[in-house]
Formats: sequence, structure tokens, C-alpha cells
Amino acid sequence: MSGPTRAPSGDETIPFTFDGTTYQARPGDTLAAALLANGVGLVGRSFKYHRPRGIMTAGIEEPNALVTVGTGGRAEPNTRATDVFVYPGMVAQSQNRWPSLSFDVASIFGLAAPALGAGFYYKTFFGPAKHWMRYEGFIRRAAGLGNAPTEPDPDNFSQRAGFCDVLVVGAGPAGLQAALEAAEAGSRVMLVEQDAVPGGSLLRDPDAALDPAAMVERIKALGGEVLLRTTASGYWDHNFLTLTQRLAEPGEVPPHGFAQRLWHVRAGRVVLATGLIERPVPFANNDHPGVMLSQAVRSYVRRWGVLPGKRVVIATNNDDAYLTAQALVEAGAEVVALLDARASGPAAPAGVTVYLDAKPSTVIGRKHALRKITAVIGGSERSFDADLIAVSGGFVPVAHLHMQAGGKLVWNEEAQAFIPGATPQVCETVGSALTPPLAPATAPAGKAKKSFVDFQNDVSLADIDLAWQEGYRSVEHLKRYTTLGMATDQGKTSNMVALSRLAEKQGVTVPQAGLTTFRPPFTPVTMGLLAGAGARNAGAHVRRIPLHALHDAHDPIWQPLGYWFRPRAYPVDSEGLAEASLREARTVRTVAGLSDVSTLGKFEVCGPDAAKLLELVCATTVGKLAVGRGRYTFMLREDGFVFDDGTVWRLAEDRYLLTSSTGGADRMAGHLSYVRQVLRPDLACSVVNVQEHYAGIALAGPRARAILAALTGAEPPRHMGYARAVLAGVPVHVLAASYSGERAFEIHVEASHAAAVWQAIAAATRAEGGAPYGLEAMELLRIEKGHVVVGGEVDGRSTPHDLGLGGMLNKAGGFIGAAGLTRPALSDPGRQNLVGLVSLDGAIPEGGMVIGRAGTSPQGYVTAAARRILEGGAIALALLQGGHHRHGEELTVTSPTRGEKARVRVTSPHFYDPAGERYRD
Repeated sequence: MSGPTRAPSGDETIPFTFDGTTYQARPGDTLAAALLANGVGLVGRSFKYHRPRGIMTAGIEEPNALVTVGTGGRAEPNTRATDVFVYPGMVAQSQNRWPSLSFDVASIFGLAAPALGAGFYYKTFFGPAKHWMRYEGFIRRAAGLGNAPTEPDPDNFSQRAGFCDVLVVGAGPAGLQAALEAAEAGSRVMLVEQDAVPGGSLLRDPDAALDPAAMVERIKALGGEVLLRTTASGYWDHNFLTLTQRLAEPGEVPPHGFAQRLWHVRAGRVVLATGLIERPVPFANNDHPGVMLSQAVRSYVRRWGVLPGKRVVIATNNDDAYLTAQALVEAGAEVVALLDARASGPAAPAGVTVYLDAKPSTVIGRKHALRKITAVIGGSERSFDADLIAVSGGFVPVAHLHMQAGGKLVWNEEAQAFIPGATPQVCETVGSALTPPLAPATAPAGKAKKSFVDFQNDVSLADIDLAWQEGYRSVEHLKRYTTLGMATDQGKTSNMVALSRLAEKQGVTVPQAGLTTFRPPFTPVTMGLLAGAGARNAGAHVRRIPLHALHDAHDPIWQPLGYWFRPRAYPVDSEGLAEASLREARTVRTVAGLSDVSTLGKFEVCGPDAAKLLELVCATTVGKLAVGRGRYTFMLREDGFVFDDGTVWRLAEDRYLLTSSTGGADRMAGHLSYVRQVLRPDLACSVVNVQEHYAGIALAGPRARAILAALTGAEPPRHMGYARAVLAGVPVHVLAASYSGERAFEIHVEASHAAAVWQAIAAATRAEGGAPYGLEAMELLRIEKGHVVVGGEVDGRSTPHDLGLGGMLNKAGGFIGAAGLTRPALSDPGRQNLVGLVSLDGAIPEGGMVIGRAGTSPQGYVTAAARRILEGGAIALALLQGGHHRHGEELTVTSPTRGEKARVRVTSPHFYDPAGERYRD
């Protein structure tokens, strides 16, 4: 392609650069439209052979035009040029080439194509392990397309929940009509569209009876919400969908602080108006710049005023391509031939010659454009001079979300396409996705070796034939052997062409050949958006603990924990995390410390049958607790494995408080609801989640009892006792429980009054020489004491016996998981048991494998490691095969990935005060 392909106008222009050259775009241009308008035909290189590639489509299905957009930490590789809109100062670069796009040294791989067919890597990179070291460097350098940015991403990402009666995906004619009808019926409507403007197919094929902008305004006026630049990326159970909303284009500085937003939407009903994807036509060199899909050509002509070619050949097996011929003629292009694979077709536009029983067989040209197209017409070859071929091999309904919803697909023989069928969710598909245009099956012409099916991964018809010849009959095996459909486009343009070829080779129908699985996300989702909730100031929903402001005034190191942020440590002066946490832990051991434990799960269980419910949920006895007493407890899944732990307290005759871990609070809430409403709806009791109603403050250390007594004017309860008190003029609940190994108390207070209580305890503690301590010090204290934690030792695979808690089980049984514990496999002496490890020669690598000697299989792993708080030395908790009976053995902990190891001795997990004398009166 050479020279501008769009008529000049007086409209404002937007400057952008591509591979260092500055070009001009018009408002509303995608990068692909702007490049075509500036005569740029070569935009990328293929993955395996580094063949020159141009723009093929006009939407999210683009397999060729992948570029890196943005610079520094905002650089986003593998961005589809057809799905990014030009903005002032945009910087785009081509990928997968060296030293330049026009001269790519790696294109020499094309000469080796006969030796690099399907599965060549399985046949080549094998043999002795030592040979792999020679392969690895080459493979790593060749892998991938774009380069991931090395600088931190400066942008923030947001997450939001949404609810609606009707969610409509796609703002084409069918989606707009469905959304408008639902809104007029009084439903809460949410309409999402991946494009920057509504209309869908109306943008290339206008309909005077439908005005997308007016319909959107009407939907909004009726209370509906319309989200543009928003893709429905996943469809999950119970009509739950995830939406990816672009608030700024890739590489652009977000105008309002957030680059993207991840929506979590629960809908009463879902309408999928997702449209169609046009199928390419396989023929030799069909990956060359200048080969485009027919509807894409029509979109560039009518929506953006861009003429991708001046002498055009159209190849089709359906009526839709005739509309492209009409659009090209109206735009002033010369349609030199319309090749129709069928025996008959509709009337062609004036001046367009139609050839029936005609298929393209090969094209030739330069790197940037086509020169000649050869076709087989009625068995004879004929060539045409042309710089563009627009192809249409039929249509594929976009049924990805329908399949993710659990829906079935039905084969439509006339359209040669799978269309949406029944679905178990409240979901329906409307529009062209349900009624694709008719397109009969046609056999390809041209050499199979250069007839590409998967354009991004260089998979050709010959590769499919070879896989079939070598015994790969299953479509899933074919996919993995050839890498078909495994690129960033996930086979949107390639899968149906490949299935048709596989069916042809097997002599079966396409449905009999099989179908691959459609997994989320529908289009690539940036990692920053998924990780947004875990980053500070990410804009995701964050629950702030009631005492957040008081902590923040001391500039702590914050630690994200699920929805929450909690202080990890309170550094003083130039202290780092390790120094601060060790100082805080020593303060707790020698004087006293206070910590915020507000995020613990807390549930009040009340009523005459409260004890019965808790005896079912907890694996320890509960009913015999006296009023004012509590005990440590743990909860099991039905299979007998521990899934959470906490404490249970009897506040009154028929009122209990159950606590659980911070990370397991939501899970415990669901579990209690399930037990109460499903397993035992007959029980006369209620369960109330009071996690955020109460703030919690832990006071621990040798001076804790004296400090609390002075603040409340009353003797604190003895260990595992409960009492009410008044502190700083505020009523509080005092629970005498220790997680540190020292005399300790949890003071729970209504969240709105927590600040006064914290300040009073903090002042009294500092007066004694104590200080606040964070999660890191808490971790040191609990490791030394041998307490387990959910997510560490409680990893979903451990039983009470594995953790040394078997003696606490309710001997009467009847609790959830009791039956599961009777399985013989859970009594196997070779199961991994909780043990302590004492280092004999240095720090113990956390997460390391426990082995007997070098070269042997791992016998366990380290769950948590720390240094001794007062005595010095390194210790760890570990899960070790048969660990209960191996105390005294010397083993090795190794972490090959970090190059660390340590000799250790197996001990009891209780390193500090194993008799529990320090936390008792």
C-alpha cells in the first residue's frame, strides 16, 4: 500500500507516532484506521516464521496487527491496533522484529518452514537433560511477541459491583432494541459495548430507521446505565459477569486517575447481542498485507472514510460480501473481480464482474502490499492485478459468553456455524449471533503449506493435515500439538476453519469432529486490573479498620489482607521491617504491646439451641462451657480437613461469641448460614455477623494484666475467661486469650467508640515501656509459640491429628467432618504432621522443601520461618511426613530457586513456654 487512502479534510487532526514516524489521525480513529489512512500496510511480524503481516480485521478478533502502545510503565504490549483509539501523543511500536519491521533478520526462519511444521519442538528438544541447557536460552529469546514493561505501572485500577434486572451485552441493532424494550418495561438496565460508540453493525451498514445515539439517550433517560469501551470478559454462575471497562486508552495518562475498572455484575437476566466474526478464506499466502476480511474493509470505508485499496478483488461464499463491493464502488475503488465460490449469487453492483465457482489460490506482493491475485475459476487459473483482496468465508457467532454460562451449541448446516442453544442460566442470545447469514461449505484452493489458519502462530492447513496424519484426532489434541487457537486472539478467526479441515480429513461432519472450550476472559485482561484490589490506593473497595486514622498517624508499613489493610509494623527512625518487628516482639515478651485485631471474624449465636448449632460447627465441645468462659476451637469441612480456627465464648446462658480468622471471615459467614438454613433449619437460634460492629484490641505481655486492671478498676478475668468492663468510659468486652504466648487479653468495643479505648490503652502501655506491634511481630510470636494460621499450616489438606489437635476433638462426635475423619487414609502414619525445626547452621528458607539428603524426594515443607525473639537462632514450623514420631532427627531444608539451604533438627512446634505457664495466672 502506498500513499494516503483517505481524502483530505479540514477537520482537526491528532498526531501520533508509529515506529518513530509521526503521522496524523482524525478524532475517532483506531490506530489501525489511522495507519491505513496514512498508507501503512506492514504493521507486524508473525510469531514463528516472522512473516510480514498487515491489518486484517476492524475489531477485537485481529490476529496480526499487535503493537506495543505507550512508554515506560504504561507500555502495553500485544495491543490490537484495531481496538485502541488514537489520542494526542500516542506512541506505538511494532513487535517481534529486529532490527526493524521492514528488515527482520528472523524472517530467515521462513526458509526453514518445511522443517518447522506442527510439533517440531516435541521432536527436536528432547534427549539428555544436559542438552536442555543449550536449547533453553534460544527458546527464551524466541518466545513471546511484545516485551513486558520493566518499570512499575504508575496507573491505578478500580473495581466496582453492579446490579441490574437486565444486562445487555452488545450495543448493535439487536442489543440496543433489547435494552430499550427492557428499559421501557420498567427494568433496571445495564448496556455494555466494547466499542467507543454504540451501533455495532450499524456503523458500517447504516439503517435510517435506527439511530444508535438517540436510542442510547432514551435508555439513559429511563434510568438505564450505558458503559462504552466495556467488554464482558467472563460469564460465571448465577448470572454473575465480569466487565472490563477502559477509562483510558492503553498508554494514555488516565484523566481521572484510573486506567481501567473491573465490574462485578449480578443480573436478573442477561441478553447476549454479541454479533458475528467473519471467517477468513484459506489460500496460499493469505497472511500477506493486503488480505483483509470483507466486513472490515466495509467498516474502514464507511465508518472511517479509509479506502484500504484502490484495485480490489473480493472472494466470498455468501451474499454479505456483495455489500462490500457496493461500498467500494461508492468510495471510488475499482472492484476488478468478485469471486463467488457458489454456483449462483445475488446481483452485483454495476461495473463489478462476478466469477462463479471461483476461489483464490494464491497472492503475491511486496512486504507492504499485494500486486497480484491468482484464482481458480471453474477449474482454470486466472490472475488479477490488485492491491487488496477482501475475503469472506462465512461467519462465526460470538458464543463465548453463552458457552461460559454453561450453554450448548447447535450446528447450523446452512450457515456452517455453531449457534447458541439451551442454557441453564437466565440468558438469551439475540440478533445475528442467533441467525448468521447462509454460507455453504467450500473446499480451499492453493498450497496447504502456505494457507494459514492461525495467523498469529503460523499454523497452516498443512500443519493440521500433519497432526491428523500423526494420529491427533481429538480437536483438543490438535489444538495443543499445533498451537492452533492458543495465541492472544484465542482462535477467534481460526477455530472454525481448522474444525472444517479436521472434519474433512476424518470424513465426518464438523459437530462430530468436536469443539474447543471457550474460557474467560473473552479478550486479554491486563494483570494490573486483576491485581488492583491488592494494591494500596488501587481504587478497589477497601474496608478500613475503625482505628485506621490512628495507625496512619504513626506511618506504619501497611499489609493488605483480603479487603483490609492492617499495620504490618511501626518502624522507628530508620528501622526496616525486620528490625521494627523484632523490636516490637521483644517488647511484648518483656513488657507489653497492643495490636489491632478488629478484622477477626466475629459471630454472635443466640437462642435456646445456640449450643447445638455450635456443637455442629465446632469440632470441640461447646455445650459444657460455663457462662463467662471460652475455649480455643476449630472447624472442619465435611471431608474432615480443618478449614478455620478461632475461639468460642459463652457470654450468657443462651448467647455465644464465635471468632474466626480474618481471611476466613467471609467463608465462615457462608458456612454458618449454610448450617443454620440448610442443615438445621429446625434449631431455635440466630447467627449475626458482628465483624464490623466491634473493633478489637489485643493487649499482651507480662505487664498486660496490671495495665488492664488499672484502666478498668477491676481484676481482669483469668485465662480463657470473659468479663464486661468499662474502659475510658466505654463499655467493653474482655476476652482473656493469648496468641503470643504471654498473658493477653482481647478488648472488644463498639467500633464507633474504639478510638478512645485504643488511646487509653496505648498511653498506659507506653507509660510501662510498651508499644504497639503489627502483623510481622505477631507472626514471630505465634511461630515461637507454635500456633497454626489459616493459609499456612491450615492449608485445606491438614486434619486435626496432623496439626496436633486431635486430643481436643469432641469425643461424642456429631460435628461436621466427624465422619470424614474416620477414613483410613486420614490415619496413615505417613501423613504430613506439624513439627518444629531448629536450625543448626543459619536461617531456614521459608517455603523450603524438607529432605533427608541431597537428591532425595521432599518429605515435607516449611510453612513459616522466623528468628528467636530473645534467645537468637532460627526456627520454623513445617509439615513433615510422620513428623509426630521424628523429633530429634536431623534433616535439610532446601530452596533450589533461591539457592538456600539449612541443616535442621526436628522438634516440637512449641518453642516457647510449652507448658503454658506464662499466660496463666
